[in-house]
Amino acid sequence: MLVLLNRQPEFTLPVWDYLAMLVDDERVADGRAAYGRWHDTLQKIAQQSGVAPEIVVGVWGVESNFGQNLGGRPLVQSLATLSCFGRRQSYFRGEFAAALRILQEGHIAADKLSGSWAGAFGQTQFMPSTFFRSAVDFDGDGRRDIVDSVPDALASTAKFLQNAGWRRGEAWGFEVRLPAGYDTSGASRKAKRPIAAWRADGVTLADGAPLPDSLPRAGLLVPARREGGGPAFLVGRNFDALFSYNASENYALAIAQLSNLVAAPAGTPIGFVQPWPTDDPGLSRAQNRELQALLLTRGHDIGSADGLIGARTREAIKTEQQRLGMEADGRAGQKLLAALRGAETPPRRYDFG
Repeated sequence: MLVLLNRQPEFTLPVWDYLAMLVDDERVADGRAAYGRWHDTLQKIAQQSGVAPEIVVGVWGVESNFGQNLGGRPLVQSLATLSCFGRRQSYFRGEFAAALRILQEGHIAADKLSGSWAGAFGQTQFMPSTFFRSAVDFDGDGRRDIVDSVPDALASTAKFLQNAGWRRGEAWGFEVRLPAGYDTSGASRKAKRPIAAWRADGVTLADGAPLPDSLPRAGLLVPARREGGGPAFLVGRNFDALFSYNASENYALAIAQLSNLVAAPAGTPIGFVQPWPTDDPGLSRAQNRELQALLLTRGHDIGSADGLIGARTREAIKTEQQRLGMEADGRAGQKLLAALRGAETPPRRYDFG
């Protein structure tokens, strides 16, 4: 558990890998289905909170894959451990106390209070202290149940964003096209300027259309600036609200893009107009499963092909990369997948010793 403190994917993966994993065809399809199923509830939540339904669905999809992955670690045990070891012990002690209060006040049953290694739980993964600030009893049963009540969880997510400064009717931002040679060295979502100033600089939407007035002020976000550019975005205060959910720009961008696609017509391309600055894009979850299946056929002990690239899969990848003459960095990318698809499967070796 403690080693995971320094391995959060939103901070360790290249942005194109992170987004390929979180915003793929499967998740968009599931998001559209969830939007349809909970349409009336989402509309009521939007009327009360001002948070657009697709944004709430985007958070739900990124945080728990629409309730499919809530995490199975006992929350009290995880927080007790993090309170005594590793960094941020003071913070986790506060969360540990809040988790005990949740149990004491009967909001969530003890056997339901499980979640991530870091102590987040529920359909949209609240920390215990966040629960007390933002959890809502939307279904009217007298309990704020963000584990088993989807209406409570979705309304609580909207309440969190509302508390974080969400502005009703304002866009989170949009992908833009920068003029040739535009200096992005000082790009920052925090350095917000009026949209008119960006227009004066020659910035347009990614398709060349004029910047809309749905965002009064915006900062420039270029997630892969250090790697050579790629997609650029003008982002406003609502993007900052998404950022506050997990303090990662990549995370906020994943929610923003997933929400766009959930609300877009079927067949809308998954990616951005401007490609990422890499010749080896990341893999979707389906492609990760295919990669793992290929590793399993080569005799690697990686468990099941679940689409989650863990330590055993990374070690197996390194072995195959070495065999193929590639850089052995343990990264799952399109080049490795293509190489394994075309490579002859070596015979399994059996140890009879």
